[in-house]
Amino acid sequence: MPRRRPARLARLGGARASGRIGLLGGSFNPAHAGHRHISLLALKRLRLDEVWWLVSPQNPLKPTSGMAPFADRMRAAAALARHPRIRASQAEAELGTRYTIDTLVALTRRLPRARFVWLMGADNLGQMPRWAAWPDIFERAAIAVFARPTYSLKALAGKAARRFARRRRHPAEGPCLARHPLPAWVFFATRFHPASATAIRAQRPVAAEPGG
Repeated sequence: MPRRRPARLARLGGARASGRIGLLGGSFNPAHAGHRHISLLALKRLRLDEVWWLVSPQNPLKPTSGMAPFADRMRAAAALARHPRIRASQAEAELGTRYTIDTLVALTRRLPRARFVWLMGADNLGQMPRWAAWPDIFERAAIAVFARPTYSLKALAGKAARRFARRRRHPAEGPCLARHPLPAWVFFATRFHPASATAIRAQRPVAAEPGG
């Protein structure tokens, strides 16, 4: 299968302007099989038209040290997606946004007929109270959380899950989550994928010092 080119926002704002679109944000440093695993689950469980990998120019919660160049991360993500409905997107770079809430505000304004679902692992649900204006994220898009080992129980007992406990939907409602009145979120106790960007970076050979 030929490599897919990174999708530009203008391109994605056409045919899918009124579709069900899953958004998987992150540094993708690097993109790995776990990202693809969650995306395939989301396409099936949520009956999405597409999943966009929102490759962040720079995650505000992560250090710049060890971060591969944005263009390299985009190319690697586009090459790994290998699916006609999974697209690497540079939307955040084009919109000039760094925080999830700002990205969602910009996307929902630009594509008002689209129905977005924010996709995340249970580890990120636990960390959400550290995100800028995190309660507003629940008001801007439905949220689908996927189980991750050692994180799930703690995340489901955490501040974000407790605050919106009454807005949690049953997994069987996944296919209609994108059109459910907000806030709406769901937790999927699906099998996990062991891939980790941190582990992948740790296994990379260390570049030799100049002259070494």
